Amino acid sequence: MGINHGTAAHITVLILVVIALGLAVLLDKILQKISIKILQKAVKRTKTNWDDILGANKFFSRLIHLIPAFLLQAFSKPIFEVDPKMEQLYSSTLNIYVLILIILIINSFLKSVNDIYMTYPGSKNRPIKGYIQTIQIILIFLGVITIFSIVAGKPLLVTLGGLGAFAAVLMLIFKDSILGFVAGIQISFNDMVRLGDWVSIPKYGADGTVIDIALTTVKIQNWDKTISTVPSYALITDSFQNWRGMEESGGRRIKRSVYINMNSVKFADEKLLKKLSKIQLISDYIDRKEAELKKYNEEKGFDSSVVVNGRRQTNLGIFRAYLEAYLKSKEEIHNDMTFIVRQLQPTEHGIPMEIYVFSKIQSWVEYEAIQSDIFDHVLAAIPEFELEVFQNPSGKDFRASFNSIKN
Repeated sequence: MGINHGTAAHITVLILVVIALGLAVLLDKILQKISIKILQKAVKRTKTNWDDILGANKFFSRLIHLIPAFLLQAFSKPIFEVDPKMEQLYSSTLNIYVLILIILIINSFLKSVNDIYMTYPGSKNRPIKGYIQTIQIILIFLGVITIFSIVAGKPLLVTLGGLGAFAAVLMLIFKDSILGFVAGIQISFNDMVRLGDWVSIPKYGADGTVIDIALTTVKIQNWDKTISTVPSYALITDSFQNWRGMEESGGRRIKRSVYINMNSVKFADEKLLKKLSKIQLISDYIDRKEAELKKYNEEKGFDSSVVVNGRRQTNLGIFRAYLEAYLKSKEEIHNDMTFIVRQLQPTEHGIPMEIYVFSKIQSWVEYEAIQSDIFDHVLAAIPEFELEVFQNPSGKDFRASFNSIKN
């Protein structure tokens, strides 16, 4: 065709490369279809789900891609026989492709290892996703360095040695990864957080269930269904609350107070004692306590005509005994865990009567319902003991006082 030898050689090599690529792509398509059929039959025979996970992560598919790549490498000698000068570019490009393919295969395998591990019950206690991601980062970093060495035509060790000047830059780039890796080790070995734990991290506005523990982040699904992403090292450097202990204990704490108006506290006279004795939960308590106090006062010779002499029951003391009896009668309350009904130090808002018990129900909705039922009953029962709940006066109270003065 009148083309000089050099140009003809280049065109010949280009045509052969195109033909080789076409054959490689065709071979890859055929092998992929054959492998799918073989894998489907193999999966049906096996009882484990390992092969399913490997297939889902494209491990087998990427592994098959290597065969056409090796075929292209085998074609290099006959293709470049007429023009050996272009073989170096072809080999370098093919080596880079094979290297990237190997990295993808190893990443698929590592991801499959993590997915397989997550199928075991103990995986929530010791997640390995952070370690897998660390290996993947190192692998990609080494792959990039190797590609640079192939392009530059220098040995890998020489390329790595030349990176010493960029060590500070690399430390800055991978700062979060390094901190996350160290934090992941501490979190795992100290068993600080597991998948499924309920944690509260006020600094980051996170309050919910841990759904993912990765190399650099921990994902928390809040109770409003939003997702908070918290740096892994924040669980080491900052304080947070893990509710796992509550969930494992079998109980959930109820800790709430009712403020009693101090002006309503008084000694229980005969009329009030007779009225309260009709309450079945405390009738035995009142009779037993009254007999005990009467015997004590008679032995000490106290003058009963003065109410402050000796010992007497008060409406507040009887009310506290009633709360204990009432809570012990409820099936939803743990009687074998911390169980306290106590008075706290009086404040300008009255006397706090605190209930400190544990509910058997831990589910948030049911727990709140139980807690509300208890305090609905408590607030309704207080007037029966001739006590008053303290609350700051409202506009209605001021109007009533003004009208009474006016009239």
